[in-house]
Amino acid sequence: MKNILVLCTGNSCRSQIAHGYLQHFTDAKKVTIYSAGVETHGVNPKAIAVMKEDGIDISANTSNNISEYFGVDFDYVITVCDNAKERCPYFPSKAVRLHYNFPDPAKATGSEEEVMEEFRRVRQLIKDYVIDFRQNNLSEERSSNL
Repeated sequence: MKNILVLCTGNSCRSQIAHGYLQHFTDAKKVTIYSAGVETHGVNPKAIAVMKEDGIDISANTSNNISEYFGVDFDYVITVCDNAKERCPYFPSKAVRLHYNFPDPAKATGSEEEVMEEFRRVRQLIKDYVIDFRQNNLSEERSSNL
């Protein structure tokens, strides 16, 4: 069983989207997905809505703080924003640490449709990243769920 942590600032948008895709594209019998923030801001309703558009329900996800997972032995820790990478506390782990600084869709401005378009754009970036991560890091997962 592999344990994967996705870490962001507030565990509200980017990490929640990545969490949803990682759960969708991996086998729950082989991989456990966690997401957390260095703070907790609650799951953003627009993140829930944009994932629902792609057929993935993250409405039951919770916003968790990294301190809740200090006892978990992670195989991978993926930071999805620079702030989380810089503020991530050290915790003993053999985890491979990966980083990609995705734009924060919660900071988008404009009309409601323009904001949702930014959420969709970031969602696609994260989806592509997760698919690539799975193909390159979870070799036993390559043939299933994609």
